[in-house]
Amino acid sequence: MSVKKLSDIKYSVLDLATVVEGSTPADSFKKSMDVAQLAEKVGYTRYWFAEHHNMMNVASSATSVLIGYIAGGTSKIRVGSGGIMLPNHSPLIVAEQFGTLASLYPGRIDLGLGRAPGTDQTTALAIRGENFNAAHNFPRDIVKLQTYFSNDNAGSKVRAIPGEGLDIPIWVLGSSTDSAKVAAAFGLPYAFASHFAPTYFMEAIQIYRDNFKPSEQLQKPYVMACVNVVAADTDGEAERLATSVKQFFMGVVTGKRQLLPPPVKSMDSIWNVFEEEAVMQMLAYSFIGGPEKIKSELSSFIEQTGIDEVMATSHIFDHQSRMYSYKVFADVLRSSAYAPLV
Repeated sequence: MSVKKLSDIKYSVLDLATVVEGSTPADSFKKSMDVAQLAEKVGYTRYWFAEHHNMMNVASSATSVLIGYIAGGTSKIRVGSGGIMLPNHSPLIVAEQFGTLASLYPGRIDLGLGRAPGTDQTTALAIRGENFNAAHNFPRDIVKLQTYFSNDNAGSKVRAIPGEGLDIPIWVLGSSTDSAKVAAAFGLPYAFASHFAPTYFMEAIQIYRDNFKPSEQLQKPYVMACVNVVAADTDGEAERLATSVKQFFMGVVTGKRQLLPPPVKSMDSIWNVFEEEAVMQMLAYSFIGGPEKIKSELSSFIEQTGIDEVMATSHIFDHQSRMYSYKVFADVLRSSAYAPLV
């Protein structure tokens, strides 16, 4: 594993189309477009949406629709899924949807795949209906997708039109060592959900690298880590803004979800010691601070992990503060010394 510098690392965005207090999903989509256009301007590589269901504060359930919306409002940034949850969809439908997207926006669409439902079991039942108890084989479904995208499938009785013959990069997403083994076996790039599931991150990326088999898509391992980012001009301001994401994750821990709340002066009266411990464990890979703190901690993270790309997700209540956070983060990665963007 070669030692990498900040300037060696690609940087990208993961968006959940988070709904904040006092707003609607429609507002979130417009804000996503603002962020995507900014991201394209300041050098982000890709802009992904995550598929989640039955969450009042997450509006990215119709992931492929949002991908088309953002791709249509930008010109060069890659747009994709982080990810499409394969148990919820037939591989043929996924191939057709992403074949359509890749036909409309050639060379710009990524297909990240997850093996979980992206929701609770009751909602998963509503999504899958009679197929709820059917066996789901993640590696087998990846093979089906690759087959639908291949020119060799032209003689098959079942074809993905559009989709067949198109170059649509497939990524394996995961939060465990199982996904690392799948990504390695298929020779596909690996994106780890370290922004909420940090426990197996280091073990998983080591398994992936140790067992990687080169493929037509990828000759050597490629690791992307998703992390939480709250950047501001000062450490204190970033910590204040970060109380929103801490409340967001407290909703995950307690099961009491809410729209993304505004920041508060202190979390002391909001959580107890056990909730704080659980939330901070989930947020272990978070970069919260001013430019110098972000730069120092990110440099150490890259040196420790050897990642090839970092994907930032930012749950920040105020839209302009969120936009500015992505500006600061990009500038830290683009330059050896921080200089405020104008």
